[in-house]
Amino acid sequence: MLSAIASLARGVALNPMHQFQIHPLIPIRIPLAGKIVDISFTNSSLLMIVAVALAIFFLMTAMGGRALVPGRLQSVAELSYEFIANMIRDTAGPEGMRYFPFIYALFVFILACNLLGLLPFSFTVMSHIIVTFAMAVAVIVTVAAIGFARHGLGFLKLFFPSGIPWPLYILVVPIEIMSFLIRPFSLGLRLFANMLAGHLILDVFASFVIGLAGLGTLGIIGAVAPFAMSVAMSALELLVAFLQAYVFAILSSIYLRDALHPGH
Repeated sequence: MLSAIASLARGVALNPMHQFQIHPLIPIRIPLAGKIVDISFTNSSLLMIVAVALAIFFLMTAMGGRALVPGRLQSVAELSYEFIANMIRDTAGPEGMRYFPFIYALFVFILACNLLGLLPFSFTVMSHIIVTFAMAVAVIVTVAAIGFARHGLGFLKLFFPSGIPWPLYILVVPIEIMSFLIRPFSLGLRLFANMLAGHLILDVFASFVIGLAGLGTLGIIGAVAPFAMSVAMSALELLVAFLQAYVFAILSSIYLRDALHPGH
């Protein structure tokens, strides 16, 4: 068992990108239109399911009793509820509370995935742009659907800001359309880049510790500095895990405001 762990540690040390690699756990390949489509169940899929299961388990456990004087778990659950609820009220207004479950689910899911990615030998789901981009597209499509459902073609007022001279619309409208279309790229890229960069730096420092520790006494002494940096980076990444979930949620809430009030 110890030799297996040591071998895995050496593998991580030699390849800092180890925890970002996708590995199929249950290979599933189906023929479609003359091609083989790979829909295998991967470690990324597993971690996303685990994140959802842990989030549901935590909320059900925390709010199961619903005591008048909340305990620690219930306090954390209620604090997270009030935190996201106040954020939505401040950005999208009272009408935005109708979509609280959507924003709250995004926040909790991203936070759970980020925290799981901090575990040793785990997998960082949000370090893959296909995941973050898919979530960002889902947000923008939902916002557009809400906007057209509530306002019809009036949602297009979003691209015609009020209070500017008419001749400037020739310049402003294309900019507004481009800004709307680029939102899923910026939203997904921000989360992906932050999670990838932070975890990669953490892995590099950890690999220094493992490499130096294998060089004897002098190596162990030299490993103190990168070990201290690893501890500091771990604390920073814990903050980043929460911060990036918050940023994704608040930007989604701001985009929701545009769907509710396109003329503003």
